[in-house]
Amino acid sequence: MRAFDTPLPIDAVLADLAASLRARPNAVLVAPPGAGKTTRVPLALLDEPWVEGRKLIVLEPRRLAARAAADRMAQTLGEAVGETVGLRVRLGSKVGRRTRIEVVTEGVFARMILDDPALDGVAAVLFDEFHERSLDADLGLALALDAQGGLREDLRLLVMSATLDGARVARLLGDAPAIRSEGRAFPVETRYLGRDPNRRIEDQVADAVMRALRVEAGSVLAFLPGQGEIRRVEALLRERIADPAVDLAPLYGALDRAEQDLAVSPARPGRRKVVLATSIAETSLTIEGVRIVVDSGLARVPVYEPGIGLTRLETVRVSRAAADQRRGRAGRTEPGICYRLWEEAATGALEPFARPEILSADLAPLLLDCAAWGVTDPTTLSFLDPPPAPALKEARSLLQQLHALDGEGRITETGRRLRDLPLPPRLARMVLAAGEAGQARDAADLAAVLVERGLGGDAVDVSERVERFRRDRSRRAEDMRRLAEGWARSAASGSSAPSDLSFGAILALAYPDRVAKARGKPGEYLMANGRGASLEPHERLAREAYLSIAEIAGGAASARILAAAPIGPDAIEALLGDGIERRDEVVFDRQARALRARSVRRYGALVLGERPLPVPATEDSARALAAGLASLGPSVLPWSKALSQWRERVMFLRRAEGDEWPDLSDEALAATAEEWLAPHLVGKAGLSEIGPDLLSEALRALLPWNLQRRLDAEAPTHVEVPTGSLIPVDYGAEEGPVLAVRVQELFGLDRHPTLAGGRVPLILHLLSPAHRPIQITRDLPGFWRGSWAAVRADMRGQYPKHPWPEDPLSAPPTRRAKPRGT
Repeated sequence: MRAFDTPLPIDAVLADLAASLRARPNAVLVAPPGAGKTTRVPLALLDEPWVEGRKLIVLEPRRLAARAAADRMAQTLGEAVGETVGLRVRLGSKVGRRTRIEVVTEGVFARMILDDPALDGVAAVLFDEFHERSLDADLGLALALDAQGGLREDLRLLVMSATLDGARVARLLGDAPAIRSEGRAFPVETRYLGRDPNRRIEDQVADAVMRALRVEAGSVLAFLPGQGEIRRVEALLRERIADPAVDLAPLYGALDRAEQDLAVSPARPGRRKVVLATSIAETSLTIEGVRIVVDSGLARVPVYEPGIGLTRLETVRVSRAAADQRRGRAGRTEPGICYRLWEEAATGALEPFARPEILSADLAPLLLDCAAWGVTDPTTLSFLDPPPAPALKEARSLLQQLHALDGEGRITETGRRLRDLPLPPRLARMVLAAGEAGQARDAADLAAVLVERGLGGDAVDVSERVERFRRDRSRRAEDMRRLAEGWARSAASGSSAPSDLSFGAILALAYPDRVAKARGKPGEYLMANGRGASLEPHERLAREAYLSIAEIAGGAASARILAAAPIGPDAIEALLGDGIERRDEVVFDRQARALRARSVRRYGALVLGERPLPVPATEDSARALAAGLASLGPSVLPWSKALSQWRERVMFLRRAEGDEWPDLSDEALAATAEEWLAPHLVGKAGLSEIGPDLLSEALRALLPWNLQRRLDAEAPTHVEVPTGSLIPVDYGAEEGPVLAVRVQELFGLDRHPTLAGGRVPLILHLLSPAHRPIQITRDLPGFWRGSWAAVRADMRGQYPKHPWPEDPLSAPPTRRAKPRGT
């Protein structure tokens, strides 16, 4: 085995790893951050007999990690990248005839194995930092296992990670041996600072960095969720750091290579560095001089929503595994310190591992790649986590709409053309369709700024990004322009008369479901897929009537547009005409309390145009009016006093006797309005055309004939008292039916009046001659025998002209005062 000058913790298990791979084709290596697995293992395996001059492929999750790994291995050999150790990434490769180790990004490997399923000339594939569980890594491993099983029994597969559920991966690899390296390069002390939910995370990260600079030596690596937070912390620190020997260095995927290299290079002698990074710095990366980590505990991840075919960015808590990875960055070259911006007890509540991308990603690229591999059902491949059925269904539907798959799920010729372009299927379709219109280069440049984050700046208007990209003279931009030129050549149709499609129109070729129309406040938009999204009102695009949207962030309630371009109504008509529906519809106008009929041209959830029509006198219109009025509540209907009492009487008997009486409550009437009210509304267009008589007819029809007769007998509108007066009954009182009557009219009555066939006593509100209440009773005979004496004593003085007999049962009832002189 090859010897190395500088010892690393991983060295202790290299012999076991080599012996395992001599005996078996697959292995799992779990080694903590700083152990040296990324750069030491490929070199150690290079001279193994089973390699025999063939190549080792080393997969890294990101270009930055791939470049760093290739550089470090080449330095170990005293060579430049492109000799023994090569690099193959999207924006450039350094591979020569002598190259034996190729460091590639996971996405590049997926295309390599699809183009060469047998992986000719490759002895082994090493999946580094597999715990990140990117979609490309999962697909690459599934395809490699399939190739190993059918084409290349001698192919070795090694899965490596610092934090990995090694047992699960070992089972996936056919119960492969799992080898563990326990040694960390240097110890790391963890300090928990807590988190104030009332303060921005940027302010707290800035505080932690300032604290670290004051009390500790060495450079600082601070982890933040995204580019926006990094720039805000950078601004805060520039105001607060007075030491001119401290350099600030942002580090995220959208930066130019030179800026990334500056961030990961050692601080100059006598200086310190503060690196503000996203999750890009979690793995396979040693930043010289860093011995302090500040971890916000947050990460930004893409989340795909199959129901609307939209991927949005979401800020989430990191997993325990990711937190361990971040912590390990502080102990790569010397003992370190990790500040965590949460309470120690909260660590146990973190998810053990990051959610695999396959469970929350757009699976259209994976499904198309599987079809190109010859597999119509991806679940038949060996995935550590099988792709979810809803996302697969949505992906299959999209690819069939793009004519990339046939009805059996097999790849079509169009699908092969889409795969020939190393782009997501939607963007590949955009470039091909624009090529047919003679604008392949415009579409290719647009695709370039969408897939290469940060290229052309971060303006919301992608047309501005494209123009900046075209003027950009950086190496990154030049490399990307060469790629875009190749895409355009592949998609060019040979048309000599290019169309005049705007960038918004071109974008709509990729995302027709994200064409959006302005609504309500400035900056508020509704997309064709029914989802809302918004721009800051000061953005220039916020004044546009229509947008084509490429990217949003945030949840359903606060989705923010990150990338878009204006599109005109004529372009929508020309490009999306097949999806525009023209139909007549009747809707209920809540404010006017009336129906509105219109002829509408609609694209998805967007109304592109409309004109008013007379409301048709149909049953459908009647049902729409009934439902609309019901949504406002039955109280808006024209109730007469008599009808309200009739309803109260029916409801009284329902409470007294049971469900044979109809339910006329507000809730029941609203829920069944289309059944009882709609048949009476044919030919009506609004509430103003509905009178009390119509409402009475509709409601009374709910009461069967036999119950109508019982209603008058058991819940009469009036009750006759001993004087012969007919007194109205109040059925709307909360306590029950009430009869309010002057007490003198009840003299001689020895039985309490009742309703519902004698089952329910009336509540008597006994009144004075001035119609003021003097007693409430449900037992009139008991009142005569008991409380009457006290009432009589009190009332005689107040109303001396009216009779107050000692024995009311024997006194004649009267409506009048006593005759004069009595």
